[in-house]
Amino acid sequence: MKNKRQFLFRALAIILILALAAVMFVIGRGHTVYFDNKDAEYDGKEYEAFYKVVVIKDKEKVAKLESDDRGMTDLMGQTLTVTVEITDEKGGESHAHKVSMPVPYSMDGIVINVPALMAGLPAEAYMSEFVPIAAEEEDEDEEVVIDEFEISDDV
Repeated sequence: MKNKRQFLFRALAIILILALAAVMFVIGRGHTVYFDNKDAEYDGKEYEAFYKVVVIKDKEKVAKLESDDRGMTDLMGQTLTVTVEITDEKGGESHAHKVSMPVPYSMDGIVINVPALMAGLPAEAYMSEFVPIAAEEEDEDEEVVIDEFEISDDV
């Protein structure tokens, strides 16, 4: 009876730990989100960049973008909620939009094109995975310097 009870408590403890680990794996997943204020094209239609975009997350400005700029923020979890303040033209009034969207679990770096997002296009039009450009490696051989005056033990 004691062994059966002991086994039951151990099994429940292991199941609880695994469930907690799975929940923390999803909740604690970190992402880097990049915001682009660049021209976009979708289905043959052009979407022009805004004059100025301010991205606010948790009451903090995380990006201030002019035309053709990119900003970034870090995100913990699977849902991105930001307020986007847009100024269409110089000297114009800004208008704010609250945006909430799920973040794909499979992407670590996510690029969001703000003009395409604000146009109401589908996720594949405004969201893509960030792929860093690899720096070109130089294939130059290193020059080996030999000290001609080195004293050798072979003498």
